[in-house]
Amino acid sequence: MIKVAIMGYGVVGSGVYEVIRKNEKSIAKKTGGKTITVKHILDLRDFPDHEQPQLFTKSFEDIVNDPEVAIVVEVMGGLTPAYEYSKAALLAGKNVVTSNKALVAEHGTELMQIAKEQNVNYLFEASVGGGIPIIRPLSQCLAANELEEIYGILNGTTNFILTKMITDGADFEEALAEAQRLGYAERNPEADVEGYDACRKIAILASLASGKYVNWSTIETEGITKITRRDVAFAEKFQAVIKLIGHAKITEDEKVYARVSPMLIPKGHQLADVNGVFNAILVKGDSIGDVMFYGQGAGKLPTASAVVADVIDAAKHIHTNKLITWKEVKENFMVDPDTVVARFFVKANAAEVMKDFPGAEPLGDEAGTWYFVTEAMPEGEFKKKLNGRGDFIRVLEG
Repeated sequence: MIKVAIMGYGVVGSGVYEVIRKNEKSIAKKTGGKTITVKHILDLRDFPDHEQPQLFTKSFEDIVNDPEVAIVVEVMGGLTPAYEYSKAALLAGKNVVTSNKALVAEHGTELMQIAKEQNVNYLFEASVGGGIPIIRPLSQCLAANELEEIYGILNGTTNFILTKMITDGADFEEALAEAQRLGYAERNPEADVEGYDACRKIAILASLASGKYVNWSTIETEGITKITRRDVAFAEKFQAVIKLIGHAKITEDEKVYARVSPMLIPKGHQLADVNGVFNAILVKGDSIGDVMFYGQGAGKLPTASAVVADVIDAAKHIHTNKLITWKEVKENFMVDPDTVVARFFVKANAAEVMKDFPGAEPLGDEAGTWYFVTEAMPEGEFKKKLNGRGDFIRVLEG
């Protein structure tokens, strides 16, 4: 029997408890006959009506000092005390499973190293795709490939907002209010709409793909708050839609390009029809070509299913470190974004701006604003020509 402690009993934590209880028999078959049971649940709140109120504790010491607890599930969110508790659990020889993207992006290098030294595991499948499997496929199923590029829709909240703007003609504020009403967006939606959530996810994926720790704070990040209903309409004239894309590319000389920003997605591209709260991640390998992972990127049971899959994996490798890792590299290996070649969807405040971009494709004008798409050029050259005379969105090629 494998005993588990759950730290945090919010949406995901309660889902983890539910999945373990509901699927106990089938989980035991997948662990080679080892039954998984929950022994402790850490939360500062009281749950007197819970079916097993005796499981709840307000003290982390009850978990870290319990020799029977082999796996700790951290679904508290944030950095403190999640980092301190996760580190202490690993040092105590316990496996740790998390859905906490902020923690993995900030301290994953250290925590995976501790896990290796303690011969336990630090697993984080649910930290990027929620219910979409992506960490295990990258580290195992696609291990024979040199991973060249990863990009996709990594945040369901922003995708829902942009979908409402595209399909219903809503403006940003209306679509955000609807997302909040339906529970897809938090009361403070900054992490989603400013791109910070997607930034941490692409940092994790870029680190796995390159084998080098990509610090999320070095990634240029732009959210969707400046996107207007008019932008969406003119994108339609270009036979395209606007999506928030996390993008990472590993160059031939093993440097890494990473960015999060709205992008113009031509209709017909695999990502153009990914709508609502759904996410999609496209991985390009040198041998397999393009592979796309699609599904619900958040939600109670989808995320809990990914967490419990890691619990099962940890139970199967209870005294064996799985070596999912990346290394800290001191020299700068990040590609200068200004050197990356792209086309740009431009919203200019003067008609003559387009004259500085020979070969640009005009899309029309409205209320003193002109839209056009440039030819491909390095971003630094483009910005110099634009010289602050308008806003722009990059065009996704391929």
